[in-house]
Amino acid sequence: MADELDLHSLKPAQPRKARKRVGRGMGSGTGRYSGRGIKGQKSRSGSHKMPAGFEGGQMPIDMRLGKLRGNTSADAMPIGPFRTYSQPVNLRHLEERFDAGDEVTPESLKAKRLIRKLAVDVKVLGVGELSKALSVSAHGFSKTARKKIEAAGGTVTWLRGEPVERRKRRSTRKGASTRSSEDRASANDEPADDVADTGATETPEAEV
Repeated sequence: MADELDLHSLKPAQPRKARKRVGRGMGSGTGRYSGRGIKGQKSRSGSHKMPAGFEGGQMPIDMRLGKLRGNTSADAMPIGPFRTYSQPVNLRHLEERFDAGDEVTPESLKAKRLIRKLAVDVKVLGVGELSKALSVSAHGFSKTARKKIEAAGGTVTWLRGEPVERRKRRSTRKGASTRSSEDRASANDEPADDVADTGATETPEAEV
């Protein structure tokens, strides 16, 4: 039988491709330099085993860019394992799913399938309009969402406490320069306005 499987009729499932034999003489087509060219990093052994991000010896991009101090600290987010995530919920969804006077909590949001997990913080955003008085309890609120909820007669409850705004530090370089000019003027017993006019000279009148 022609279809009978036997040792003399065994064949591979896919046709085999002959391996490229390099360095087997000039007549083979891949002799002498074995297809690697002349000199250079790629002609050496082990040149294709460089680590990810290797740029030929120059300073790689992950070292050239600036980094926040301490990639495992909470202040260095979103770098490191202490990344913070929040589940956004817009006001338009509260308008659709809740009635006037309802209490909006993470548990009720999950029951209405507006969020997935209770372990992740919930932040209410101000997309859409709200015409019902709701008592909303969440971990975070945008400024727009808070204004719209309170304008509709509702209340806002922070589950982790209301955040405190940090004041920006004022640079003292400009103040230091003005102080130095005043000190110089007082040292010379002259007013500060006259210090800048010291280069003026009087010109004699022309004789007739």
